[in-house]
Amino acid sequence: MRHPPDVPDRLNWSFLHFDALSLHDLYDALALRCQAFIVEQVAFQDPDGHDQAAWHLLGRDAAGRLQAYCRVLPPGLHCGEPSIGRVVVARTARGTGAGWELMRHGIAELQRLWPGAAIRIGAQAHLRAFYEGCGFVVVSEPYLEDGIPHLKMLRGCRAAAMEGLACGR
Repeated sequence: MRHPPDVPDRLNWSFLHFDALSLHDLYDALALRCQAFIVEQVAFQDPDGHDQAAWHLLGRDAAGRLQAYCRVLPPGLHCGEPSIGRVVVARTARGTGAGWELMRHGIAELQRLWPGAAIRIGAQAHLRAFYEGCGFVVVSEPYLEDGIPHLKMLRGCRAAAMEGLACGR
């Protein structure tokens, strides 16, 4: 199992609720999501109605270009647990540690908002080892989402079980 490298941040991070995003932040986030999820992968409806209730984590380089992004959904919006989704790193920043940095900050912000809560993700199956390195465990069989194999994963599954939340399929 891989573990995140212990390196200092390379990106400048902001964690904002939808209402606090500037028009530039929103445009940059949607453009990066579109490039990675739609142009590089498969056509689907990315704006899904959850952005307005979400928190958005944006990692910009020194020149101000968005290099990494994810959104954090509150518990009950998409599933019982708070969740991290739309995890994306710009093609030019892949392999630099930006993904580890993104997940470290996303998990920390989520834990700040909902201390002790389990965290759910729907991970692309080929990224299983990366997310396991971030402390997530697989809690489902592979399933197709938009034609791409995915796995449901939880971080803090023991906490979810103690709260009576389903850690299963």
